[in-house]
Amino acid sequence: MLYRRYLGMLLKSQLQYKASFIMTTIGQFLVSFTTFLGIYFLFSRFQQVDGYTFPQILLCFSTVLMSYSFTECFARGFDVFPRLIRTGELDRILVRPRSVVFQVLTSTMDFSRFGRFFQAVLVMVYAIPASGVVWTGDKIITLMMMFLGGCGVFSGLFVLYAGISFFTIDGLEFMNIFTDGSREFGKYPLSIYGEGVLKLLTYVIPIALFQYYPFLYLIGRTNNRLMMILPLVGFLFVVPCYGFFRLGLSKYQSTGS
Repeated sequence: MLYRRYLGMLLKSQLQYKASFIMTTIGQFLVSFTTFLGIYFLFSRFQQVDGYTFPQILLCFSTVLMSYSFTECFARGFDVFPRLIRTGELDRILVRPRSVVFQVLTSTMDFSRFGRFFQAVLVMVYAIPASGVVWTGDKIITLMMMFLGGCGVFSGLFVLYAGISFFTIDGLEFMNIFTDGSREFGKYPLSIYGEGVLKLLTYVIPIALFQYYPFLYLIGRTNNRLMMILPLVGFLFVVPCYGFFRLGLSKYQSTGS
């Protein structure tokens, strides 16, 4: 499989400087660890936030961080897409007999992001038995759906960011509000930020569809089984984002380099 070959090549290239790769991975772990410490110190002072316990918050936090770090690793090509336009590398991609999406995905993968992913796994390992959730089959499926839906929504945001760069040439920093910002917002259930923010992150940027609503079902605050499949609806967010990317691609004019 060609994708697997690209993946192996990129991993080998990053491992050429093993010390640098290991230190970068540890750095990614430690940067996210400060967020965990912030949650820990908050709950060392207050026993709960809006009725949510410390293990429940960690379950929410770890799911979002796991989705984000996994997506950032494998969809990194869209995150750095403006560079391909500025340097003229996109022209080279367009004349190759492979799809643009495939080539962008395989242009950059940052395996050091697994430092964050590993931390999310450790936090989840602690939170699963401590959260008080009775882990029946439907709850396990819900947790898996939350992870997959998160990957879909974050992938859509990266693709949308790449599509915008066709019109602005350079990336717009405000998009970090929805990518990095969503990772930070997602450490707590979105309802604590108010009804306005919850509606924005439900109907415009559907982060709540994989983070908040299925989480309510997971911890037993609702018995509505429809909450289980909402992450899949959030996954459909990729479709309009990809459509916008294709629109930008149709308007692209070669740099001539």
